[in-house]
Order: sequence, then C-alpha cells, then structure tokens
Amino acid sequence: MNMNRRAILGAAGLAGAALAVPPVQAAVSGGMLSAREFSVEPNAARDQSRALQTALDEAARRGGHLLLEPGLYIASGLRITSSLNITGSAGHSRLVQAGPDPVLTIEGASGVRLDGLVIDGQLRPSGAALIEARSVRDLVIADCLIANSGNNGINLTNCSGSVTATTIDTCVSTALFSMGARGLRIDGNHVTGMGDNGILVWQPVKQSDGTIMTGNRIEKIEARSGGEGQNGNGVNVYRAGNVLVANNCISDCRFSAVRNNSGSDVQMTGNNCSGLGEVALYSEFAMDGAVISSNMVDDAATGISITNFYEGGRLAVCQGNMVRNLRLYDHPVDKRGTGIAVEADTVVSANVIEAAPTAGIWIGWGKYLRNVSATGNVIRDCGIGIAAQVAAGAGDAMIANNLISGSKRGAILGMDHDAVATKDLAGGTGAPKALSVSGNVVS
Repeated sequence: MNMNRRAILGAAGLAGAALAVPPVQAAVSGGMLSAREFSVEPNAARDQSRALQTALDEAARRGGHLLLEPGLYIASGLRITSSLNITGSAGHSRLVQAGPDPVLTIEGASGVRLDGLVIDGQLRPSGAALIEARSVRDLVIADCLIANSGNNGINLTNCSGSVTATTIDTCVSTALFSMGARGLRIDGNHVTGMGDNGILVWQPVKQSDGTIMTGNRIEKIEARSGGEGQNGNGVNVYRAGNVLVANNCISDCRFSAVRNNSGSDVQMTGNNCSGLGEVALYSEFAMDGAVISSNMVDDAATGISITNFYEGGRLAVCQGNMVRNLRLYDHPVDKRGTGIAVEADTVVSANVIEAAPTAGIWIGWGKYLRNVSATGNVIRDCGIGIAAQVAAGAGDAMIANNLISGSKRGAILGMDHDAVATKDLAGGTGAPKALSVSGNVVS
C-alpha cells in the first residue's frame, strides 16, 4: 500500500491525540502482552496486518490478553478464533481499515473482549462490516468507537454477549446488525449518522431472541437504500421474540424510532422519540404480543401504530404514552397524522394525545377490527378525537371514559375506511351494535 503518512494520520479526523500519548513499556505486568513485542509499531505508515495477526495469535496462546498501545495501525483481515482480550487506550488506539475485508473477524470463539479501541473504515467500499462476529459466545465490545464504515459497523451472527458504551458513527448502511442472537445486551451506546438503519435485531425464522436494548442514544438515521420502511429506522426488530427496547433516546429518523415486524412478546417502554418521518413506534405484520408503554413521542407522522391484522398482527397493550405534535406527510395514499392506530385484540388506555391533525385514536381499518378497548385516554386538539371502523365485517370495540377536547371534525365518529359513516357518537346514542360508547367527556 502506497499511502502518505501525513494523510493516514489525518484520516477521518483520527490524528492528533494518538501522537500526544506516551507509549507504554513493552513488557506489561499481569500476563498482558503488548503488540509492540511482535514488531507492531504505533503510527507506522504501512499495512501491519501480518504483524498484528501474529500478536493476536501469540497473545491467545499465552494467556489471552493483548495491549494495543496508543497510536494508529493500518490493518484488515485480522482473525480471532479463541478466547482473547484486546485492550486499547480509549480514543487513542486506532485501527484503520487497509482493504475491503473486515478489520476484525471473530469466529467460533468464546470469551472475546474488545475494549477501548477505535476502528475506522475511512468510508472504504466494502461488502462486510468493520467487525464481523459469527457464532461467538460471551462477546464483549465496550468503550469503543466504530466509525466511517463503507458497509455496516458491526455484524453479529448467532452471538451472545454485550455491546456497551460504544459509539458507532457514520456508516454507509447500519450501525449494528444482529442476526440469530441468544441473549444479547445492547446498552449505553451512541449511534449517529447511519445511511439506512441504526440497530437491527433479526432472526432467520420467527423465534425467541432475548435481546435487551436500553439506554442508547440513536440519531440521524437516513434511508438511502429506499423502501417503505425497510430502512430509515432507529431500531428494527424482525421475527425476534422476547426483545426489550427500553429507555432509549431516538431522534431524527427517516421512518421509525422502533419498528417491530413479526416479533412476538416485544416490549417498547420508556423511550423518548422525536423527529420521526413516519410512525414513531410501529408493531406490524405477523407481530403478536406487544407492550408499548410509558413512551414519549413528539413530532412524527403517526405516534404509535399496532396494525396489519390481515397478516396476523394482534394482541397488544398501548398504555401510558404521551404522543404530541403529529403531522401529515407527502404520500400518495396514506397521509398519516394520527396519534395512535390499532386493529386487533388491543387495549389502549391512559394515553395523552395532543395535536393529531387526522385523529387522536384510530381503531381498525375496514373489516380489520376485533376486540379493541379504548378507555381513560386524554385527547386534545385533534381532527377527530376517536375514529372507529363500522365498515362491513368490522368487529367489536369499546370506547369509554375518555376525555376529548377541541376535536375539529367530531369527538367520536364511526368510519368506513377513511370516510365518515355516522354522526358524532360521543353522546352514547346511535352507535352501531359493534361499538360500545359510554362515559366519555367532550369539551
């Protein structure tokens, strides 16, 4: 590789601090080996993949702990296949991608830990992530910076363990893509500047996953690869069951903050979501068993949607959320502008909804309505307070004890798809047999 040393040290803003930190001694106490012992030189303007691979292999053989001193190292294609800890000086030990291969591949190992590393892809075109891990048990990635990937930041396949206190910044596609996890923890990370998605938690078939995702800040997610929701999401759960998405701060996503597609027993709770281009919190298609509670949504096209009953989507609790400042958007068919939309076997209770230009709560769509209860909600300044389907084939819904204020088109209206089909039903009279309307307060 013919690269100018000054250009390398300045790549992606990674120069400076690495040169200012004094090197540690080559002999490290406590069984830790320094990569310098194997002719790995900090800030050398050449590809050091071969020397680094020797250091990794020997550290694994001699006790499993390698120190990467402060400095910049050019490398790709490094492999780990047995237990090993790699420790760097956070923000100063920098691996810069040398070619199209992953910087680091971890496969078939147990007890691998990456701590305090910077891994920079320089936005080099690549068919893989900067870190590829496959069939790794108890993998730990902590206090790292993964930046400027020409593909994904981290790919995990059939892995368990944790990714914590790590920043993933500016990737062409996705920050972290987990496929087939068994008990993964994604905690306290910062994800920003993704081309397509923030964090993906997928399963190859519909089955349990067990990922806990909490305390992350996810922002500035685009949808450069296009689509109607496949991309542009802060978090996307697909076919993965028993997943908890809690207490995250998610903003400025082209589509959704959290999208659950076909996952079972998925919880979204305590998330703060703002600046969403489509539905903020979405549970759709063959989902079953969703709890969406205690979330804050401000500025989205729709706040919460629990839909696609025609694909089997059913069984949810939507409780205690605050949803406000919804808006219409430029779509040829669906203009959105709804606070909460639900279809089947769902309780909608104790939510506060304000400023939804279409409707505060939308219940059902055509014949896709069954067993919905909307009770104890506060709905302010919406186009319609509550819109409930009365189209042919629609099932039962109960609308009771809600407080509805300032609805411009009506407090409670029966709908045939998106057309008004009844007079205002808030007084409790004239409702079709399938709708039970009582105890609502309108002002």
